[in-house]
Amino acid sequence: MPVLVASDLDRTLIYSAAALALTMPDARAPRLLCVEVHESRPLSYMTETAAQLLTELGDAAVFVPTTTRTRKQYQRINLPGPEPTYAICANGGHLLVDGVSDPDWHAQVTARLADECAPLAEVQEHLLRAADPVWVRKQRVADDLFAYLVVERELLDEDWVKELAVWAENRGWTVSLQGRKIYAVPKPLTKSAAMREVARRTGADLTLAAGDSLLDADLLLAADRGWRPGHGELADSGFTAPSLRALPDRGVLAGERILREFLGAVRGA
Repeated sequence: MPVLVASDLDRTLIYSAAALALTMPDARAPRLLCVEVHESRPLSYMTETAAQLLTELGDAAVFVPTTTRTRKQYQRINLPGPEPTYAICANGGHLLVDGVSDPDWHAQVTARLADECAPLAEVQEHLLRAADPVWVRKQRVADDLFAYLVVERELLDEDWVKELAVWAENRGWTVSLQGRKIYAVPKPLTKSAAMREVARRTGADLTLAAGDSLLDADLLLAADRGWRPGHGELADSGFTAPSLRALPDRGVLAGERILREFLGAVRGA
């Protein structure tokens, strides 16, 4: 039976220059591979060692990139290794099969959102009205499923984020602060539901997962085994579970460590 590996990407396997956390002397820094270019500029990286580990993982398991990114944002990434058959985008709103969104899955998700939580338009209007233009740089809607703000983190009033989370909770939504982005996401829109669907389709009897943010918590709890790095929302909150291993590694070297853990678990299965 195949092993399914569903991993978050940003700040879990791939890292922007600002998130690399290269704390070692320059001469000892790992060699990096650029895996994403945006507007002709390098944007995301992994270590060359991590790239080799991911290639090995893609040959040994069903590797499923699992991201809150939109389909368009995900398709900018050029991961090493075999092209994944499945990918989860928009926090579970789109299940890509050979690069194409499965229409039946997307229809199921949108129907559930309509039944179980406040509409996107209400949340978007609240964000536009309540956010302070002093620290807001961009306002975006992702695939007509959820909304997010790009902010100046050093100017952000974090009490405002807590107040937003309470407001959203009462409407069936959740709030996550990741780097310079504040996400407002419907609670029924989950990575775990999409992971279970891929496990059903592939017949996987063991599921492994990794992630760093609040939006990854459901994925980690749903998997048979999970890992989180030593940075991010989950580390900051001390998030834990019986099946979860909290790693001390931070930054791009955490991505390398997570891939080693995945491979060890797959080979031991």
